[in-house]
Amino acid sequence: MPKDLVFITVIGKDQKGIIARISNAVFMHNINIEDLNQKVMDGYFVMTMLADMTDSSASIGDIKKEFAEIEKQMDLNIQVQHENIFKSMHRV
Repeated sequence: MPKDLVFITVIGKDQKGIIARISNAVFMHNINIEDLNQKVMDGYFVMTMLADMTDSSASIGDIKKEFAEIEKQMDLNIQVQHENIFKSMHRV
C-alpha cells in the first residue's frame, strides 16, 4: 500500500520543547514519523521530518493550521509539503 508522505521542516532559535510540541501534534493526528533529523547550528534549531499521513483523517491544511499556532507560540518557521510537491520542486 503506498504511503501518503509529507515533509515537515522546522527552523528557529533553539529552545526547550520544540521536538515535543511538533511530535505531539503529529501524534494527535495519527501521523507516523518515518524519519527525523535535527541539529542545532549556531544557536538555531533545524529539523526535517518525513511523516506518513496514511492513517490520519487530518488534511495537510489541518496540520498547517495547528503548526501555525505552534509557530506563533514558539517563534518558529514550520513548513509542511506533500512528498509529490517536494519531489517536483527538487527534481534535477
